[in-house]
Amino acid sequence: MLPNMATLSAQNTTNKSAAVQKLLAKKIRYNKTVGFGFSIQIYYGDETTAKSKHAAFLGLYPAVETTLVWDHPDWKVQVGNYKTKLAADSAHLIYKQEFSGTIVVPLGK
Repeated sequence: MLPNMATLSAQNTTNKSAAVQKLLAKKIRYNKTVGFGFSIQIYYGDETTAKSKHAAFLGLYPAVETTLVWDHPDWKVQVGNYKTKLAADSAHLIYKQEFSGTIVVPLGK
């Protein structure tokens, strides 16, 4: 069943309300400072161990995106790319069973 024009008009009016516009502006400011999405950092330290953890993670979860990041003088192993913190926290519960010291980190710009 198709919505009638009154329903569409009401939705457009709701989206133009001051409260919605204020919330959208707040979200835009947040995205400019924090970035977009979250990742899970499974290791931070020396290069040899980072590459070992990276390979071990790929062996266990080959479908999950993994990244090695060099942050002078140490290396980070970050996995996954999650749009919300809730999604990242859910995955974090799984990964921390295999890798100790994991944390959820916001993705920068």
